[in-house]
Amino acid sequence: MLAYLWVAIGGALGSVSRYWLSGFVAARFGETFPWGTLVINVTGSFVIGIFAALAIPEGQMDSQSRMFVTQLLMIGVCGGYTTFSSFSLQTLNLLRDREWLYAGGNVILSVVLCMIAVWLGYLLGATFNSMKGN
Repeated sequence: MLAYLWVAIGGALGSVSRYWLSGFVAARFGETFPWGTLVINVTGSFVIGIFAALAIPEGQMDSQSRMFVTQLLMIGVCGGYTTFSSFSLQTLNLLRDREWLYAGGNVILSVVLCMIAVWLGYLLGATFNSMKGN
């Protein structure tokens, strides 16, 4: 039952963070292109990459910490923070509005940048793991 509580708390924190940052980005860069969603998905990919690397069994975390990071941070915070469903709907709306360039740009940028971000996050987390015992 405690696991559900950690996921719920993390989900609430992630959702509130997403709401704030998406609004902040939209206010600065406009809403013609879904920059807020793109920023959320890239930063969420980076952060979950770090947590994934840190939470591997060979990492520095004990099993209790690994479970906490997985439940609260990866499933909860990152799950509430990232916005793939919003990305999908915004892309569909761009297609409906015949904004082909924006729709294609959103798909390409989201996939490429999120893959790079998760890879860099994982490398950063793996770097912390390699410092084990130092």
